[in-house]
Amino acid sequence: MERADRPTEPAARSSAASGAGRDGERLIRIRAAEPGDAEATRAIYNPEVLESTVTFDLRPRTLVEQQAWIVEHSGGHLALVAVDETSPGDATDVVGFGSLSPYRSRPAYSTTVENSVYVRRDRQGQGIGRAILTELVHRATAHGFHAMIARIVGDHEASIALHRAGGFAIIGTEREVGRKFNRWLDVVLMQRML
Repeated sequence: MERADRPTEPAARSSAASGAGRDGERLIRIRAAEPGDAEATRAIYNPEVLESTVTFDLRPRTLVEQQAWIVEHSGGHLALVAVDETSPGDATDVVGFGSLSPYRSRPAYSTTVENSVYVRRDRQGQGIGRAILTELVHRATAHGFHAMIARIVGDHEASIALHRAGGFAIIGTEREVGRKFNRWLDVVLMQRML
């Protein structure tokens, strides 16, 4: 699969959000991430690094690091952004992002990918994560991957529920494999066959 978007971009309607759009809804478009999205995605990701356990990163990313991350996430192992098309004027507003990454480096794992989904805090609970995950599943399937894995910190019930609703099943728990904020953290493994 090429990095280019499909001719018909998926859109999610969010009625929970206030603002422009038909019937008070916002139009969210999912598209491939571009280097110009680095600052917006970094602004979503870095607060999670500094204030939560949803990522096991301990140091915020610089703009250059985020740009490099986006460039690395193209082709089959891509990054997507959710863009609010109802932002004022000509501006577009990145409200979330997701990615597919190699599951493991050994060649026999090449048909399995791991996904990540992040939604800007003020836009959580509006269906944006579901739209990103749905498109990641679509793109992974189109690329010919066989299985998708989600590795979720054990107490992140919203992400577990999101993945369960997206057709993932819990297949195990890695006990106390991470340490952040002086706490041992479990990781819940979820899988969806494509």
